[in-house]
Amino acid sequence: MAFPGLKYASSGLLAALRAGSRLGRRTGKKDKNLPTPPSVAAQEAADATASPVASLAPLTEIIGSYLDKKDVERVREAYRFADQAHLGQFRASGSPYISHPIAVTEICAGWKLDVNALSAALLHDVMEDQGIAKHELAERFGPEVAELVDGLSKLDRLDFATKAEQQAESFRKMLLAMARDVRVILIKLADRLHNMRTLDAVNPEKRRRIARETLEIYAPIAHRLGLNLLFRELQDLCFAAMHPNRYQVLYKAVLAARGNRREVITKIADSVRASLPAAGIEAEVTGREKTLYGIYRKMVDQKKSFSDVLDIYGFRVIVHTLPECYLALGTLHQLYRPVPGKFKDYIAIPKVNGYQSLHTTLVGPYGTPVEFQFRTRDMHHVAEEGVASHWLYKGADLTLNDLQKRTHQWLQSLLDIQSQTGDSGEFLEHVKVDLFPDAVYVFTPRGKIISLPRGATPVDFAYAIHTDIGNQAVAAKINGEFVPLRTELNSGDTVEIVTSPASRPNAQWLNYVRTGRARSEIRHYLRTVKYEESVAFGERLLSQALQELHMPMPATDDPAWQKLARSTGASSREEILADIGLGKRLAAVVARRFAPEHQLVATTAAAVDELTSARSAPILIQGNEGQAVQLAPCCGPLPADPIVAGMRMGHGLVVHTADCPVALRQRLREPERWISVGWDAHTAKHLATRLDIITRNERGVLGRLAAEVTAADANIMHVTMHDDAVSTVSLHLTIQVDSRKHLAQVIRAIRHVPQVQKIVRVKG
Repeated sequence: MAFPGLKYASSGLLAALRAGSRLGRRTGKKDKNLPTPPSVAAQEAADATASPVASLAPLTEIIGSYLDKKDVERVREAYRFADQAHLGQFRASGSPYISHPIAVTEICAGWKLDVNALSAALLHDVMEDQGIAKHELAERFGPEVAELVDGLSKLDRLDFATKAEQQAESFRKMLLAMARDVRVILIKLADRLHNMRTLDAVNPEKRRRIARETLEIYAPIAHRLGLNLLFRELQDLCFAAMHPNRYQVLYKAVLAARGNRREVITKIADSVRASLPAAGIEAEVTGREKTLYGIYRKMVDQKKSFSDVLDIYGFRVIVHTLPECYLALGTLHQLYRPVPGKFKDYIAIPKVNGYQSLHTTLVGPYGTPVEFQFRTRDMHHVAEEGVASHWLYKGADLTLNDLQKRTHQWLQSLLDIQSQTGDSGEFLEHVKVDLFPDAVYVFTPRGKIISLPRGATPVDFAYAIHTDIGNQAVAAKINGEFVPLRTELNSGDTVEIVTSPASRPNAQWLNYVRTGRARSEIRHYLRTVKYEESVAFGERLLSQALQELHMPMPATDDPAWQKLARSTGASSREEILADIGLGKRLAAVVARRFAPEHQLVATTAAAVDELTSARSAPILIQGNEGQAVQLAPCCGPLPADPIVAGMRMGHGLVVHTADCPVALRQRLREPERWISVGWDAHTAKHLATRLDIITRNERGVLGRLAAEVTAADANIMHVTMHDDAVSTVSLHLTIQVDSRKHLAQVIRAIRHVPQVQKIVRVKG
């Protein structure tokens, strides 16, 4: 039952998309304000897909309103081809399979997609299910249709190690096809919507899996593209499929609450209807009901009971011009008291998906908070249908509006991430990160607005500006003040990044970045740098091993490299050297295979032992080689310390002090992986080592220690402490020094503190 005197347009559970979809229509006398349960909706859809649904007449009626007769006939031809291809195939509900492509195409027709997209919608399963070749579709319907259908087809026929890997690769294929042509994802979303509407026909386990996948991937993509009607419907359908009992309980609670709050809503509607014309504003006022999934998430996130969720109902005020949005807002602020902090101007700063409205929460009669949204008709059109309402297909030279530009930038970012990500699962992880619906809006020093996910940091901001800015970031200023790079940004912040050519990405950044682009760029850089460093270090190790055999290093273009690569499963000379640098191959073994008497033959275990036990000149370590050479954190070796080093599989060379107990244990287990090393004449500065200090438990002792360490030109990186007894305390310091001699100076300086009783350098 509608509220008296109020035009109420529900945006609830199964409000049909403006697709004119015959499968989305409802019949019978029902309360139009109340969302229909998915179980009922599925039954109605199933009823609608009885034998008449195989007819193309309703779809022809829809597309005939905006396509010419020639294009309508092309759609008919695609229907006949799909009908023949799916002949004898049935859905899980028992309906002829062709009913599904028709329903998907009707939803696409509601978005007024072009003839090629509609043809692809009808044919979207013929490659995947019926084995129709891509070239056959290209010959029959053109290469554009074939590309769209190919982008929609899964990769079921390829070999994958796991189901998850197959699914991730299918998503990657679809999203990259979408980046090239957004119609791919529009058709896929229509396909997923109809599948969700008819999900009751599958078993509960599969129902929950599909619903979870939809909630994690497809619903956020719909939101990112501004398809809010579709987004809300998918959310509620997923809620009903994953938690049917909770859905039914909440459904009944909303029905009861509607009756209880009718008087309040009616009184507010009458007041608004009277006040706006009095202010000279012609507006359409509609009621708006929060979706069941939205209510459920609010209850879960805020740990509230249903009775505590007061903003179930709201109002939408649609006016003719942009200035009238602000005039209507001011009028209602005089009528009811606004709630502080609940005003949001998405007109001045649109959401990343193009959404524009003014939001405010007012305290209505009896103290009930009610949300109002103000927008123009054009804004309303974009808010409901997003990119589908304005996407251009007629020519690439046409001017793109702001929504299309933002969408294009996001789609382009998918291609950028793909170019740096080899693993499909990692690619999908990056995309999921970018699909967070909440956003913060920050400013560059020149006033440009940058949209980032909630929880984003200055590192995300830096990579959003440019890859080089992110790679060289060393510090950040927020609103003119220096802050750590891990600081979370808030809407309205002005962010400035301080860069240095000597800086490079830190693996620790991955712990707090939020955007897929930043995560992808950091991982790409670390992989690239580690590979290059490993190649260079592997070349040093191999050169030394060849010198022991009195052999020269083969030239880069020596055919022996190609033969060795083929025989060992490597792709190139660089991969062989990188494997040596990372400890995946032993330099002695590879060197032996270059020897004329054993050319390209497997080295026996005895030969390996002979080579690895041979006395060799030590590899010289500087301490700043990068990721190919690591100084062991357990003992913190310093220049002038006797050192040993072991090749750790996948990590390169790890350098320990000679008396490190960790190194002694590992060397007993794998002696063949340990090589002779020594310090170079020119070593790195600021190397980390650890000290344990026992002091008397007196006030100010930590400050005095820090002062002495600083006076000795050293730096404290980390400190922890615990009480040993009432009178003493143990301090554990990680400090940066230049050498063993420098460490001795620091220890002497610490001994000047009278409270210090004992100092021990930690090894192992």
